[in-house]
Amino acid sequence: MLSIPPECRRFAGDPESRRLRAPRCGRRRYPPSRPVLASLRSPESQRSYRHSIDEFVLWYCSEPRLSFNKTVVTRYRIHLEERQLAPGTANVRLAAVRRLAYEAADTGLLSPELAAGIRRVKGSKKLGVRLGNWLTANEARSLWQIPDTRTLKGKRDRAMLAVLLGCGLRRSELTELTLDHLQRREEHWAIVDLVGKGGHIRTVPVPDWVKQAIDDWLTAARVTEGRVFRRVCRTGMVWGADMTEKVVWHVVKQYAGRMGISKLAPHDLRRSCARLCHTAGGELEQIQFLLGHVSVQTTEKYLGCKQRFREAVNDVIGIEPSP
Repeated sequence: MLSIPPECRRFAGDPESRRLRAPRCGRRRYPPSRPVLASLRSPESQRSYRHSIDEFVLWYCSEPRLSFNKTVVTRYRIHLEERQLAPGTANVRLAAVRRLAYEAADTGLLSPELAAGIRRVKGSKKLGVRLGNWLTANEARSLWQIPDTRTLKGKRDRAMLAVLLGCGLRRSELTELTLDHLQRREEHWAIVDLVGKGGHIRTVPVPDWVKQAIDDWLTAARVTEGRVFRRVCRTGMVWGADMTEKVVWHVVKQYAGRMGISKLAPHDLRRSCARLCHTAGGELEQIQFLLGHVSVQTTEKYLGCKQRFREAVNDVIGIEPSP
């Protein structure tokens, strides 16, 4: 258990005390955290960076007489690795510290030379590639057809699963989807000018079967403007003018459980959409446009191009038992 000075606890835990002129810990003054959060557009990124900065502050206060430099940040990386955090998690923590150093230098609280040294601290190495989760075409078809369309909730859930599987949207994009996004382009329905991760804008084609599922929900719910998807209360009535991302998570978990799939997340449906498009002959560039990836390497990870489990290379190698 770390012995944290009271003033450091207040800085790390109390949102009101996160100010540009941060409290002192001994004789030191913390770099600013508010400019770091203000420079991020995504609420998820802000939440992640706030948590990462708080953790760094707690560790920083627990060590005697530290200065904010490259050596200290390297020690912090070693501390994260000793906690056996995943490389991706540790690198997110370090990215927040690097941004903290950049903003501190920009406001004159840290010399540019020290900030440059901190930004050169290498992240944790990733050894190997984690295996993603993809649905086959039959599993994906069964999943979005499970909801009971005789109920209002069933119509909504079917439309949500259809959009996730057919259009490859993120769950945050699904909750932000409005009727104004649905427009005709080149005699085809599309989600136009969708603002995705990092503020990137893209247009997503909408298959006819997905549009039909959306129309069934909109007609039954009598939604004529605003957000496409809304909360449905236990009495079977539309409640409110929007819904949270947690609703998307619970819907996917509910119907995946009925199929006997224990670990299926909303992002796995986006990943499945990418692979199914590729299996059907879709061009890699077009799939990249569909998903809104800046780098084609990210799209390749979604497709699982590096390793194939159906007809795997070691299935028939001449040493298996005779039939």
